[in-house]
Amino acid sequence: MREKIFGHGRPRPLDREGKLRLMVMARGLRRRRLLTPKAIDVLEALLWVFHNARTGLCFPSYERIMERAGCARSTVNAALKALEACKILSWVQRILRVREEGRVRVVRTSNAYHFLEASKFEVRPGTTNQVLLLPAPVNPDSHLGRAIEALRKEVFRDSQRVSPRLA
Repeated sequence: MREKIFGHGRPRPLDREGKLRLMVMARGLRRRRLLTPKAIDVLEALLWVFHNARTGLCFPSYERIMERAGCARSTVNAALKALEACKILSWVQRILRVREEGRVRVVRTSNAYHFLEASKFEVRPGTTNQVLLLPAPVNPDSHLGRAIEALRKEVFRDSQRVSPRLA
């Protein structure tokens, strides 16, 4: 069962760079077929339309997410579950105390979505996962290998030139 929380849940502010890191990670998971294109659309809607970067609040209804992502309610539900399984986001059920005729009743209002820390996805120099990000070796005798070598030489030659403004 989902955790039920009074109030706003666990808001987590994210700046533009943090949101971009989450999107890059999600697109990488899509290439590995762990997320669908509609799951990416749902994530984009949550991050760029509904998430308040300063306060970290994000609690749209399924209907609003459906409108922005252009998909059905069942697709939104499946996308949110997939995004949670990939540890990109999670949510809590928001509840509210309502006083009626001298009695207090607890009413479920909506879900509050929160995103993982974007810094967890950073690859810092010198870490062990840096080796995994290196490109596969290219045969230097192939067309691609010769093109890469020519590009490397051109870039290196340009970096050795002195700028006319500095001369």
